[in-house]
Amino acid sequence: MKKSELKKYEKLLLKKREEMVALRNDRKTQIDSTIKEATGDISGYSYHMADQGTDAMEREKAFMLTSKSGRLLYHIDEALRRLRKGVYGNCHTCGKPISKARLEAVPHARYCIECKEKEENAKKSRR
Repeated sequence: MKKSELKKYEKLLLKKREEMVALRNDRKTQIDSTIKEATGDISGYSYHMADQGTDAMEREKAFMLTSKSGRLLYHIDEALRRLRKGVYGNCHTCGKPISKARLEAVPHARYCIECKEKEENAKKSRR
């Protein structure tokens, strides 16, 4: 792969990483806040059970999304390491180059589309 192409993918990865870090920080703040902090209510009265349930659900959702974004952040960091090692853009399974269209859509891709489809089909058959 040409240096100019590698630079382009590095910029894509760094931009995506920056977005994920900002999103993760926002969600972490949401997870850490209580109902009182979120609403600005300083009274000592208890809240309705439905409000508490909604708050718990929102925190759980934020936690799940933070966890997923953490995995994506890991994959982006791994792609940046591969880029610096000079092996970026090659499939981990077959070693063939990953198509440019796939790398533009999923810049942290580790597998070519054929190998990824095989992996997905294998997962489906195990269920």
